[in-house]
Parts: sequence; C-alpha cells; structure tokens
Amino acid sequence: MTDNIVRSADVATVDTPIGPFTAVVDSDGAVLASGWTGDPTTLTGLIHATLRPTELRLRDSLGAVTQAVTDYHAGDLTAIDAIPVRQRSGEFLVHAWDILRKVPAGEPVTYTEFAGLSGRPAATRAAANACARNAVALFVPCHRVVRIGGALGGFRWGLDAKRWLLTHEG
Repeated sequence: MTDNIVRSADVATVDTPIGPFTAVVDSDGAVLASGWTGDPTTLTGLIHATLRPTELRLRDSLGAVTQAVTDYHAGDLTAIDAIPVRQRSGEFLVHAWDILRKVPAGEPVTYTEFAGLSGRPAATRAAANACARNAVALFVPCHRVVRIGGALGGFRWGLDAKRWLLTHEG
C-alpha cells in the first residue's frame, strides 16, 4: 500500500554573514532541517523519512525561526536556544542532539568530551556521528564540537562556516 499522505512544511531563506541560511519548519513551528544553503532540497534529504515533507511552501519569513537566525548572526547568541526542533533516529543520537543544545556558545567541547556528556565516554565515533547526522544545524549547534587540540574537525556546511561560528561565539 502506498502512503499518499501529503506532509507540508514551510521553508524560508535569510541572508547571513556566512551566506544564505535556509530552514524547513513543520506545521507546529519545529525546525526539521536547516543550514547554510539557498537550496531547500539540500535539506529535505536530511530529514528522517517519517518526518520528511512531500510539499514545501516557500515563505518570506518563518516568524520566530527567521528572527532567531537573524538575531543570532547579529550577536544574540542565545536567540536560537528556545526554537523547537524535531529529529528522529536511534536513542543515542536523539539523546546526543539534546545534549548538544546544552553546550553553551563560546564553550566548545571536544568529540571525546561530547561523548562523555552524552553518557558514553568511550563512544567518540558515535558522538562524531551525531554531529554528522544532525539535520538542524545552528539550532542543534554541532559546530561547537571540535577535535582534541582545537582542530575544527568536520562540518557539513564547510570549515570556513564553522570557523566563523566559533569566532562569532568566542
């Protein structure tokens, strides 16, 4: 049987100092995917299949979400904290994403420290995987996780963007 349910989501792009930032938002205002791209289709593939919209409605603004992105880039580093997000995966990844939201701006942690904060100190690779699979960049601030010694590690949106974010928060 084919699932013919239409899942709609709103999408908007705002200019930032790092380039265009696009967010895909569910009907209740929760961010499903976001990142520094002007192409919403780049983001929809990151959304868990059970949450993935089949229809995107382009908007000029997503209200509180767009305002939080603008405010964050303008210097209000806590503007993103109250924005709801929705991601699905296994128990560890969901927990790790919740933990990432608690890492304060200006206080990056190493992948090893992030694994420990997530309750699995030996699971450094799993912690790195949580960063790599994070669909809601900025709102789940995976950019705040770095390698031991301060090397940047990876970032879906590029190391220049990660460097800018860490400097902005520092």
